[in-house]
Amino acid sequence: MKLQMHSIHFDADQKLIDFIQRKADKLDTYYDRVIDGEVFMRLDKHEKNDNKIVEIKLNLPGRQIFAKNQNGSFEAAADESIEGLRRQIKKFKEKVVLVK
Repeated sequence: MKLQMHSIHFDADQKLIDFIQRKADKLDTYYDRVIDGEVFMRLDKHEKNDNKIVEIKLNLPGRQIFAKNQNGSFEAAADESIEGLRRQIKKFKEKVVLVK
């Protein structure tokens, strides 16, 4: 799956980008027709704790899904966002099967 990575207010290291890409690639096991996506990693300077925000937007055929999460680390926020996307993909896939 092709993901565009954007880091806002900081420079993301390659290790973090690879981590998010690996996690997102696992979504292909639930639905293999994901077109592409965008990941926004944002450092919120106003918050003391849980100041790392990850937003993920995926394009599916005929639909776009989105998940946003805030946590103390980018890895945890990405995990929770990807879990939210997994649930959305499963619901979307069930609806597609019911329509056919």
